[in-house]
Amino acid sequence: MKVPIEDADEKKPGTTQPGEAESSPKDASASTASSASAATSSAPGDIDPDDDAAMRAAAMKAADEVLEQEAVEDAKKFRSERDELQKKLSDMTEDIEKAKKEAAESTDRLVRLQADWDNYRRRTAQERLDERERAAEKLVVSLLPVIDDMERALEHASGFGQDTTAEQFKQFVDGVSAVHDKMVGVLSKEGVEPIDPAGEPFDPLEHQAVGRREDKDAYDETVDQVYQKGYRMGKKVIRTAMVTVTYGGPKRPADAAANAADKDAEAKGSGDKEPGSGNGAAKEK
Repeated sequence: MKVPIEDADEKKPGTTQPGEAESSPKDASASTASSASAATSSAPGDIDPDDDAAMRAAAMKAADEVLEQEAVEDAKKFRSERDELQKKLSDMTEDIEKAKKEAAESTDRLVRLQADWDNYRRRTAQERLDERERAAEKLVVSLLPVIDDMERALEHASGFGQDTTAEQFKQFVDGVSAVHDKMVGVLSKEGVEPIDPAGEPFDPLEHQAVGRREDKDAYDETVDQVYQKGYRMGKKVIRTAMVTVTYGGPKRPADAAANAADKDAEAKGSGDKEPGSGNGAAKEK
């Protein structure tokens, strides 16, 4: 009878191969204890170097992402500021160009105004000169008849001989008086009035004192004699009267000064009418 041969590799429970020690229950418990200790050694208190590297890599990646996000935001902010500055620069450039244009226009306008002012000044100066010449021409034309009368009077007087009669001399004087009246009339038409202040209070604005005479019967500072008449044109005194003044008399009262001023005004009014009448008398002759 044949006995079955067991496979050499197949192990039966409780049997051992040559050279192997049979494992006992003590060895199984020891193996369990070592597995437990290994599990205990992998607790959170003891970090594995591979896990630490992975955590660091994850932290670095997260930090890189945060930095990248911040860089993107900073880039957006910088671009926004750049765009705003470029807009401001563009606006300022437009303002500068506008200011330059306005300055150029103002300069041109100033040059034109200066030229217009120069032309106006030259034109007005020429107009004043022309008006002065026309006024002088008008005055000369008005005085030409007076010169004609004076020449006729001189021609008439040159015919007088030794047998000149008083009547002829009187006619000559009347002719010269008529010429004088005509001259005064011409000046009166031009607004010229004579200043003949005999017996009036002395006025230093219209009179020029060339001497003094003591007179206790007349008011102090009264015009005594008129050596040379003065003349005023409009409200302007063009020549003061040369007079002598009294002193040593009583002071002029205020009422007398007012009456003298009224008489002076009346005399000026009558003086305006006299030249015309004299001129008419001269024409009659």
